[in-house]
Amino acid sequence: MVDITHKNNTLRIATAQAIVRVSDTKTIEAIENNMVPKGNVFEMSRAAGLLGIKKTPDLLPDCHPLPIEYAHISYEIEGLEIKISVCVKTIYKTGVEVEAMHGASIVALNMYDMLKPIDKGVEIFHIKLLEKKGGKSDFKSGKEKIDAAVIVCSDSIAEGRNEDYAGKKIIELLEKYDVTTSNYKVIADDKILIENEVQEMVKKSIPLIIFTGGTGLSPRDNTPEAIQPLLEKHIPGIEEAIRNYGQNRTQFAMLSRSLAGMIGDSLVLALPGSTKGAEESIHAIFPAVLHVFDIIKGAKH
Repeated sequence: MVDITHKNNTLRIATAQAIVRVSDTKTIEAIENNMVPKGNVFEMSRAAGLLGIKKTPDLLPDCHPLPIEYAHISYEIEGLEIKISVCVKTIYKTGVEVEAMHGASIVALNMYDMLKPIDKGVEIFHIKLLEKKGGKSDFKSGKEKIDAAVIVCSDSIAEGRNEDYAGKKIIELLEKYDVTTSNYKVIADDKILIENEVQEMVKKSIPLIIFTGGTGLSPRDNTPEAIQPLLEKHIPGIEEAIRNYGQNRTQFAMLSRSLAGMIGDSLVLALPGSTKGAEESIHAIFPAVLHVFDIIKGAKH
């Protein structure tokens, strides 16, 4: 199964359809008048569909077991066709598209089974996904690419005693969200140096400025103290999202002092200096955090 442990829980919605076509209007009349020998076609098929939705991971090996928090099955008759619509919702890390399509398939198959004694010409077709929402599909950014600066704050890396992995991992992950990194630097854990870097990047009009390192509790961890006085608008929600995500993976995340805020039109982030901490922070807030730039763009029009 695909690893989804890095993903966030979000509201996921999927709607799928299937179409059952009968060969005679008498079959439609039998369904509507509840005269089919095997019972109420719509209600029994609805029950079968609900079981199909919930049993999806039992039959398809790569599907993750997930909580089904809502499922609705409806029908629409158009001539000799019965259009089946299945909507499924969950709050989880992965979507419910397959569950919705599987449910629609099972509804259609159950209708076929119930109708075949009275109609030998029943057909099933057009099983497909109509719509999905949640996760990355919720984020629709502008066409313009975002430029970023990544600044690594570390005495040991600046002195050449260690190699940077966290900054390079951030750059790699940003590429997946169409964010290019035009500025990459390594500086010491020095408050004045950090302040100077913030001011220089803002002066260059870099939209996204990311610092990694110096957010811990050691005497040389100065990044939040250097950046916070420069912020014009503090964004605590970003910080909360980072720490909440990390806390679900390690209890030590509560000790991190990640920081987020705006200086002019630049979003400034201070992330942990460990490679794992930096990577998890990016997973926690991207791509949703890029909506900041849509808000800025909209405010200017």
